[in-house]
Amino acid sequence: MLHANIGEDDVTGDMVGGEGGLQVRGQLGRNLTFGLLEVLGRSIVVGEYRGRAFPTEAELVKLHGVSRSVTREAVKMLGAKGLLGARPKQGTFVQPDEQWNLFDTDVLRWLLERKSSIVLLRRFNELRIGVEPQAAWLAAHRATAEQRAAIAAGLDRMRDAEMGDDDTLDADIAFHVAILRASNNPFFVQFREVVSTALRTSIRFTNRISGRSASIADHAAVADAIQAGDATAARSAMAKLIDDVLQLIERDTDQRE
Repeated sequence: MLHANIGEDDVTGDMVGGEGGLQVRGQLGRNLTFGLLEVLGRSIVVGEYRGRAFPTEAELVKLHGVSRSVTREAVKMLGAKGLLGARPKQGTFVQPDEQWNLFDTDVLRWLLERKSSIVLLRRFNELRIGVEPQAAWLAAHRATAEQRAAIAAGLDRMRDAEMGDDDTLDADIAFHVAILRASNNPFFVQFREVVSTALRTSIRFTNRISGRSASIADHAAVADAIQAGDATAARSAMAKLIDDVLQLIERDTDQRE
């Protein structure tokens, strides 16, 4: 996650942009840099600047009623996310989609908010099925007692959520993140933020289609195999769990067509 250097302008802003700009600025929240980042990032991803030039710094200042320093910092952060580029004489421009950093949680979240996010959900779960079954296999081999307890706690939270005593989304995500951590592979562990961000949309979507929350039995099969040290069973159970999600997505896509 990228962090900006937050100064006085980020909290209060300079008195710029006129009355219209000040009204817009009030919608950015207290932290103006991250507020502007959110507004511009979402606008880029949903295609508001497709086929037209990205505003100049002066135009952004006037439109959003923020200072030049806030604008520059927000644009810099969008560049780091792969959304914007800059060339001499050409100025700032929106990068092609393939340049966007899909592993940046802000970019991923904005993409999942698009109407066409069903395609991205399928691609995301195709990535999951290439990562999480192997993470479960590794967890069965490598998980410490503390990490096994965290997996069990995640499953208990899912059971509590079924009874209305916990949040369904948070519990499901906690279970999957605990397994990624228990793989003790630093690359898989860093994948947790992407999983957490995308699962919030994926779980809502699949729950809506299936008419129920995630299968406790299917998640328990993964947890039990890890606890037993049965790596092959853990990998198979996790692969089945994600494959079921992919089948739900495919079925919904077919119905739309």
